[in-house]
Amino acid sequence: MPEITRFYGIIIKLFFGDHPPPHFHAVYGEHNAIFNIETLEMIEGDLPSRARKLVFEWATSYQSDLQEMWRSQEFKKLPPLQ
Repeated sequence: MPEITRFYGIIIKLFFGDHPPPHFHAVYGEHNAIFNIETLEMIEGDLPSRARKLVFEWATSYQSDLQEMWRSQEFKKLPPLQ
């Protein structure tokens, strides 16, 4: 699974050709979660609250990039949360 970015110990990944709905994966230590790209809600997983908030903050800035990557299936690295 290609790594899109990493910040504060959180790794963001995206599978191409994966199952709907459009989503990305967030890994934080032993915790994993799946976030819906359209709504940015965590649809599966067990991220701690602070990590979940950081992922949401990052995804808010790059939601359109994530949507385009899912649609085009063209991978690109995105900047981390600053």
